[in-house]
Amino acid sequence: MTTLTYLAPCHFGLESVLAGELKRMGAENVQADNGKVEFSGPPEMMARANINLRTAERVMIKLTSFEATSFEELFQGVKAIPLEEYIGKKDAFPVKGWSLNSQLHSVPDCQAIIKKAAVERLKTHYHQDWFSETGPMHQIRFSILKDQVTVMLDTSGVGLHKRGYRLKANEAPIKETLAAGIIDIARVKGFSEVNDPFCGSGTFLIEAATKALNIPPCLRRKFAAQDWGMFDEKIWRDERSRGLDLVRRDAEFFAHGSDIDPECVALTKENAKRAGVFGKISVQTADIKNFRVKENTITFANPPYGERLLEKQEAEQIYRTMGKVFQRADRASYYIISPHESFESIFGKKADKRRKLYNGMMKCQLFQYFK
Repeated sequence: MTTLTYLAPCHFGLESVLAGELKRMGAENVQADNGKVEFSGPPEMMARANINLRTAERVMIKLTSFEATSFEELFQGVKAIPLEEYIGKKDAFPVKGWSLNSQLHSVPDCQAIIKKAAVERLKTHYHQDWFSETGPMHQIRFSILKDQVTVMLDTSGVGLHKRGYRLKANEAPIKETLAAGIIDIARVKGFSEVNDPFCGSGTFLIEAATKALNIPPCLRRKFAAQDWGMFDEKIWRDERSRGLDLVRRDAEFFAHGSDIDPECVALTKENAKRAGVFGKISVQTADIKNFRVKENTITFANPPYGERLLEKQEAEQIYRTMGKVFQRADRASYYIISPHESFESIFGKKADKRRKLYNGMMKCQLFQYFK
């Protein structure tokens, strides 16, 4: 098994960012598509991608892709997959997926058909009628888009946004993978100085620090494929060792965070310690109205959205305050994510650049201001 094809899903709007990550780490045949990036490489690349990717939600082996407009076509397409090369006679193989703009639109029915086809394939190979599924998890995932079926095997297990440093979060955290994508867009470097005046649980600050220091985001966690027995544990050890060798502890990077809520400040400190970047972050309790920008800094902000009327009015007042304190300064830039359609007019300045992003299912804009 020298080369495999992989799929890495990501937030809509971050496809080019993820593709750039993969190219820099040596992945082959990198192709960005809506909400995902396809690439290829040996099993070592699978381990490297899981450990090092900052903007991918997970890494999956692409098993097959085919067109299906009937359950029979779906069944036969899945039954043709050599699942026995991946799944043992005792392994668990549940099925998850989604369907969009396709004739096969019932997800529960598609799940049942795919499961049945997988069982029939494995029955034939292992010569047994019943599977205990007590072994390691082999999560089968599928997508059906415009009648095109793609079947995958999830190598990550828990989503890659679970870095391990954030055991607790504030009420409205930004996902680690989305924050990492915005940080990549802002081109944070080893010498950068960054701010976050709405630090919450510290995600922007911590993700910026780990990128600047080149600390692999998932260095300390485990992945589903490590339990499969088909990949030598040595590839995981080697890739973790490689990641450690590339860490730059001497980077000049520093981050300043603040939040009006003391509990958020305490949480940020706790998470930064767990992530191993506490020495690169300073955080304090402060109101946004007291924020002051310095030259040559990058400011990130995920301000309150305000989904209910009163909260929306409060959020808009915060945007006005931001417009007053986020002043232009030499080589200072701002990256603000918000779903508010009138953000620029309330903030008082038209963005130099905008980028459509999704925070979960919420359509947002990344408003970029730079000197």
